[in-house]
Amino acid sequence: MNIAALVSGGVDSSVVVYRLKEAGLEPVIFYIRIGMEKKGGYIDCPSEEDIEITSFIAKKYGCRFEIVSLHEEYWENVVSYTIEAVKRGLTPNPDMMCNKLIKFGSFEQKWGKNFDKIATGHYATTTAIGGKTYLSTAKDKVKDQTYFLGQINFMQVSKLMFPIGHLLKKEVREIAVTQCLPSAQRKDSQGICFLGKVNYNDFIRRYLGEKEGDIIEFETGKRLGRHKGYWFHTIGQRKGLGLSGGPWFVIQKDTEQNAVFVSNGYEPESQYGTTVNLGAFNFITDNIWGDFDDEKDITFKIRHTPEFTRGKLTRIGDVFRIESDAKLQGIASGQFGMIYDKDAQLCIGSGIII
Repeated sequence: MNIAALVSGGVDSSVVVYRLKEAGLEPVIFYIRIGMEKKGGYIDCPSEEDIEITSFIAKKYGCRFEIVSLHEEYWENVVSYTIEAVKRGLTPNPDMMCNKLIKFGSFEQKWGKNFDKIATGHYATTTAIGGKTYLSTAKDKVKDQTYFLGQINFMQVSKLMFPIGHLLKKEVREIAVTQCLPSAQRKDSQGICFLGKVNYNDFIRRYLGEKEGDIIEFETGKRLGRHKGYWFHTIGQRKGLGLSGGPWFVIQKDTEQNAVFVSNGYEPESQYGTTVNLGAFNFITDNIWGDFDDEKDITFKIRHTPEFTRGKLTRIGDVFRIESDAKLQGIASGQFGMIYDKDAQLCIGSGIII
């Protein structure tokens, strides 16, 4: 079996190589360069240290190693999507688009097509049912990363391997220590991958600039302060508002008036909801329920969190509606809602919150 292993230099993808070799396989290691546009080129998302670690892993296990560039594809498909969504007052998810369009899209078209399988360090698993491959959750539910895979399709999931999906994070760390991998004690990466070490607000300021506007209390209409552009704020945000007497949460934005509406954390009803409407729904493999004549018991996420929330799913035309069993804070338009079966095992698909 010909396997391409996508390795970033982190502990998870490093252990993937060990697991594949332990299974008697000979993966070819790929390091994908992606980054942000700059004058005369691109800013690399990762550091050179990541490449050095990946190169070490390749030599340690005797694997062929290739560094490939998808800068332009990343800019055209992921960074531009993010800027446009923020400009419209939405909350984008570039990591979802990166998985769908870059790691398992452009990479597949250019290099992955020559391999039988693509292995990654995601905390996820696959399940075979009736001859079809379904994305399913990881053993470590706290680290589960299936939310970020919610926009991939059947062809993509059928080709993927998740060698650490049946391990707990602590077990992955233990393997890395035992194998003397340089990434054994590295912290997990945080934030949006295309920014690398660039501050998020600096990135947004570079492309959208600044424009002062009012911060308004939602319930009273009282002006509480000023902001430097609604695009610096997202629904559910608590920090960075510069207001006293909080906690304050962003609950609404007016893009035409450049106004940000907030609510005090001690009056939660105005910032919580139980209904989530999803548009442009993507079934990863297929619709396991068939018709939608009744409610479906589900679990779901509206952002990447360790918790799965229970609820009911109905279909109204092209809209999939979630009625949550628990109140939800920060339902943000433009983000993705990920639907799982009632046992939080099978990943059904995702849609954009509208």
